[in-house]
Amino acid sequence: MESTKNKGELDTLLAIKRKEGALKYGKEKNQLYSDGIDAVATSGILESALNVGDKAPNFTLKNALNQTVSLYDDLKNGPVVLTWYRGGWCPYCNITLHYLQEKLPEFKKAGATLMALTPELPDNSLSTSEKNKLGFNVLSDIGNTVAKNYGIVFQLIEKVAVVYESGFGLSKVNGDNSNELPLAATYVIDTNGIIQYAFLDADYRERAEPSAILDALNKLK
Repeated sequence: MESTKNKGELDTLLAIKRKEGALKYGKEKNQLYSDGIDAVATSGILESALNVGDKAPNFTLKNALNQTVSLYDDLKNGPVVLTWYRGGWCPYCNITLHYLQEKLPEFKKAGATLMALTPELPDNSLSTSEKNKLGFNVLSDIGNTVAKNYGIVFQLIEKVAVVYESGFGLSKVNGDNSNELPLAATYVIDTNGIIQYAFLDADYRERAEPSAILDALNKLK
């Protein structure tokens, strides 16, 4: 599992947003979000999620344009960078998606395909894709079906779920009342379907650095 201690350019951008969030929210809400992160960290999900050396389960999903995309089909053309984001409502996700778009030419140069999965309904994922002008597939993993196969789904603590529901309507965005979200996980999967790099963190404000992803891709050559 990639250590979040290895900071880079993306984290510099995310750090600005973290500081803004700390100032924007009062002490009570900041503590609430911190409690939510702690609950994920102590749930055992980081230990049970798929990790380096595991076989990546295949999946077939629809992208934002309603086209069918299959992991194993794309693996025939080279390694795949598979990343999850919580939704277009998440500022940390939007920053990350935008930065991944900037680095997309480097991923392609390394022979890799980039896929982003989200539990958002297709209409919502399309708006996220358009907003960030993404040049890679954004796939709707409705009900977190694929994310569950990778072991990265958790349930929000009740107080955070209430804030999300009143703030932007999580149940409407995702089309269910599960209050479940995926970790903001990232995997590099080789052409044999084996995970060669895994970024797993309980804190949704932490994300895989593209430089680390590229290092993993270059090691596959």
